[in-house]
Amino acid sequence: MIRRHLALALGLVLIAFLIGVLLGAELMSPLAWFASVTDGDDPLGQLILHWRLPRVLAAFCVGACLAMAGVVFQGIFRNPLAEPYLLGSAAGASVGAAIALLSPLFSAWSLSLPALAFAGAWGATWLVVVLARLTGVRSGTSLILAGVAIAALLSALRSLLMLVMSDDTVNLQSVLSWTLGGIQTPHWWELGVLIPLTLLSLILCLRLARGLDLLGLGEDMADSLGLDVDRFMHRGVLLAAGITAIAVVWGGLIGFVGLVIPHMVRWWIGARHASLALFSALGGGALLMVFDGLSRSLLPPAEIPLGLLTVMIGVPFFLFVLVRQGRP
Repeated sequence: MIRRHLALALGLVLIAFLIGVLLGAELMSPLAWFASVTDGDDPLGQLILHWRLPRVLAAFCVGACLAMAGVVFQGIFRNPLAEPYLLGSAAGASVGAAIALLSPLFSAWSLSLPALAFAGAWGATWLVVVLARLTGVRSGTSLILAGVAIAALLSALRSLLMLVMSDDTVNLQSVLSWTLGGIQTPHWWELGVLIPLTLLSLILCLRLARGLDLLGLGEDMADSLGLDVDRFMHRGVLLAAGITAIAVVWGGLIGFVGLVIPHMVRWWIGARHASLALFSALGGGALLMVFDGLSRSLLPPAEIPLGLLTVMIGVPFFLFVLVRQGRP
């Protein structure tokens, strides 16, 4: 049965990939697309090979990372409404992005945006975990509350930076555009970094799967079965935050993918976390390839921020899950 599900999932990923590479300001037929790509002198073919194809692959990796992070967070907190930005990584990333885009010290450095966004996203969650350890917090609910507090503080800091550092020479629209989400088209050498990081993230999530299954039985039961609950939760939270930070570097702040995809996959194949992580990665990647294609093609020549499109499907789903959880 699992092989049949895997074959179907890979087929859907392939279809989503084809949709992603075909969608654009002008919708191309597969034959026209193939002719452009195989003609070495065709400017459109060069554009597809050096811009669209890397972007589609990056969209898959970003979607896969967000979905895997969602699986880990939902498993650790045993909360179906948990998502990758739960512990302040979104607010931390936005602070890093604001510094990179607004500060003359960093704006001249081409890698400042991904570096500071990653540091902010992972560092915010690391700060939450450190505070939890220092205060002796054990429960997942208290950890979430600490994350909410840190996120509020960092959001206020981002607003302060935007007020203090903006002037006539700085365009705040670049910061706002980044926070709305959108795939950053990578060079091929960047994909040589992103793809291995995505695969490594999947391997690490699979290694957490047994612990997440035990944690689903309750903290006391997991502890009696030999799981160091506190250490496992902190390690899992930091891993999920690191995976989220990888997605943030190439995608900005794209909401609801890490919430929606794990639920859809859980209804399809069940709650075992090994299968859940694998199929969520495939589903998240497929979804974001299609949505990124739509963001490029719905209002040409402009692009719709990718985060807006994911919110349009994510909010109704969030409300559906909330109502479903509230039913007796």
